[in-house]
Amino acid sequence: MNHSPASANRQIARAAGTVVFAIVFGQLAGLARSILIARTFPAIEQDAFFAANRVSETLFTLLAAGALGSAFIPTFTGLLARGEKAAAWRLASSIANLITLSLSVLAGLCAIFAPQIIRFALAPGLASDPMTFSLTIDLMRIQLIAAVLFGLGGLVVGILNAHQVFFIPQMTVGLYRLGEIFGVLVLARWFGIYGLAWGVVIGAGLYLLIQIPTLLRQQGSYTPTLGIESPSVLEVFRLMGPRVLGAAVVQLNFWVNTWLASQMKAGSVAGLQYGFSLMLMAQAAIAQSVAIAAMPTFSVQFALGRLDDMRTSLAASLRGVLFFALPASVGLILLREPIVRLLFQGRASTGGLTGLIAWALLWYAAGLVGHALMEVLTRAFYAQHDTRTPVLIGVIAMGLNVVLSFTLSGWFSRIGWMPHGGLALANSTATALEATALFVTMRNRLKGINGDYLLRGVLYAAAGTLVMVLTLLLIGYALSAGPVWVKVFLEILGGGSAYALTMAALRVPELKELVQAIRRRVWKVG
Repeated sequence: MNHSPASANRQIARAAGTVVFAIVFGQLAGLARSILIARTFPAIEQDAFFAANRVSETLFTLLAAGALGSAFIPTFTGLLARGEKAAAWRLASSIANLITLSLSVLAGLCAIFAPQIIRFALAPGLASDPMTFSLTIDLMRIQLIAAVLFGLGGLVVGILNAHQVFFIPQMTVGLYRLGEIFGVLVLARWFGIYGLAWGVVIGAGLYLLIQIPTLLRQQGSYTPTLGIESPSVLEVFRLMGPRVLGAAVVQLNFWVNTWLASQMKAGSVAGLQYGFSLMLMAQAAIAQSVAIAAMPTFSVQFALGRLDDMRTSLAASLRGVLFFALPASVGLILLREPIVRLLFQGRASTGGLTGLIAWALLWYAAGLVGHALMEVLTRAFYAQHDTRTPVLIGVIAMGLNVVLSFTLSGWFSRIGWMPHGGLALANSTATALEATALFVTMRNRLKGINGDYLLRGVLYAAAGTLVMVLTLLLIGYALSAGPVWVKVFLEILGGGSAYALTMAALRVPELKELVQAIRRRVWKVG
């Protein structure tokens, strides 16, 4: 475990390189799923589905996703690092039992009170039509089954990540999406959009099952106990409490957006969902791979008291994220309309829905850099067993998000713009402020994060992005009357090439490392 800063950074890079392929697979599967849904079902049914999905997603997020990742992994990793393997697996068993029990009870209560939840808390606009209201209730009750499966699967992801196993856990997202695709292509033929809801349940089952063989190879042991008096379980709860509060505030923003969008033009809920998903695709490929791979390294560096190494690793991770997030943000803004038309316009998805998606994407893409940086910065806090600071900052930022959601959507409406764009802009603004506050706080804690090194990275990325923009404008002007798929393909190829060549001309070391990583991967596969 005695790694130098350079070797630790290479370990993060290698792990991130492994993870990114799985993440890209998951994102492509998610994109295929979104395209199929948009082209298959009417806009109002899509609104009902995405609103109903919000409940099960909230339960999973509060108790399993971010909460377990930030609270369980540092505690579990610490036990393993100290050679306390039996205690580590008792902790995992206890948390698995508690998560399964808690999610089962909460999902049952949500199923019972589904009409009240939808009418008063989630989507009053959908409740105004009896048929849509009934559909949303049914879809919500079906998808609540998935919350329990996701909760247990999320814990297994944490266990495997703590063992430096990243590829299989990240493949889970792709398999979940394949379940949804099965629901659209197969089950929907007989059950309509209900088939998609059952596809969510199937995907959640695959999300868990694909990890079981790898989990068994870790040679752990299961103990049928809740372990509520165990110091390790109490430590997870201690770390988890602030994170649950933070996750609840984030989910509150999604509920507010759904609540407001359900009362806007039909398709606004779906438009926000698709726009946010497209932005998250870029964010996942750029930042999640680095953040997931970096957290175990950060945790070990902090546990061993090597803060200088952690400062170096964090700076390298942030700079690597910036190199991709800045051009991706600008590229999505410039190419949003042809990309959305190419992907989503079909029989069920009319030009009206694609217009709603493109408008949401414009404002969500503006926040991509903030989302990407926050993904890495929060992991640095969690690795220090500090969930309170990022949660406190997040609560303030998301409180601002709620206020801005009402303010900006109202302002957009008054000036004649589609109001759901204001909801997307509120999210981007609050996230940018949150990322800034996290960076400043961590910089003060570590007594710097190699500021000159990061600033040079920003300047390099800005120069490359400027060249990319000029290239995109020239290609767009030359192909103004061409087929949309040709235009999108050539603009992405040309803009990406222009950015890469600029980075090569500036001799940016990260480009060389990326090329070497790709060569190693290709050589290994060959």
